[in-house]
Amino acid sequence: HTTESDGDSPPEVVARWYKDHGYDFLVISDHNVFTDPATLAELVDSTFLLIPGEELTSSFNDLPVHVNGLNLAGVLEPRIAETMVGTIQANVDAVREAGGVPHINHPNFRWAFGAAELAQVERDRLLEIFSGHPLVHNEGGGGKPGLEAVWDSLLTGGKRIYGIAVDDAHHFQGEFARDRANPGRGWVVVKATSLEPAALMEGLEAGRFYASSGVTLADVRVSPGRLEVHIEPSGDFRYTTVFIGAGGHELARTGANPAVYELRENVGYVRARVTDSGGAHAWTQPVFVTPR
Repeated sequence: HTTESDGDSPPEVVARWYKDHGYDFLVISDHNVFTDPATLAELVDSTFLLIPGEELTSSFNDLPVHVNGLNLAGVLEPRIAETMVGTIQANVDAVREAGGVPHINHPNFRWAFGAAELAQVERDRLLEIFSGHPLVHNEGGGGKPGLEAVWDSLLTGGKRIYGIAVDDAHHFQGEFARDRANPGRGWVVVKATSLEPAALMEGLEAGRFYASSGVTLADVRVSPGRLEVHIEPSGDFRYTTVFIGAGGHELARTGANPAVYELRENVGYVRARVTDSGGAHAWTQPVFVTPR
């Protein structure tokens, strides 16, 4: 977010931060504001791409409904409806109708909605499972599930949806601290044929990416009967990989690298969460296992 909505820095400063820190691509997603990448053309080159976007910011009964639109051609008006599900769906539809890619943001922000509502939404493939913003309650609490548990509930119910990690950064000036919405906390790594918006969007919607809050993966390999997670070591950090299946149940746990899970029948899906010894994570996308 930039000073065009509720950030503390103008778009050129925000984009420059990401380019200087080695990011390959960025979506500036201000609230109900469109930043045309053409206005920042001097920053775009063969190593850094700006993808146009917007955070459609609506509400239902004073609860926030925020849906990102990725790779848009211009600003979209946020929509409202007579129910929470209808409001989420209306904004997903707005993005789809404009030829963009929607992803639903931070369900636990102000505890706005959960798995019951998300299970009814259609034409969405991406859900935020981690945000670097300090107020979005990634882990849940007080009887409310965390975002990973919401994700598992949807997957277990048969919805094919992939997990995104984001910064939701607002604060690029002053102190970088836990209670501030600073950059560099959540991102995705996409397997794509080129550094172009269409290729990246296709990779995201096909689940060919992993999400991270600090762990780097060298590769994720899926073959008949086998899921391998290859971790890129950093310093003397150690890693634990947990393989998770239907119902959010832990299927296996290992400290090996690569971490390997032999895909069996009747597990529904398998995804992996890698945690380093400092508490950062990487999340692979679910592999759907079809009974033979």
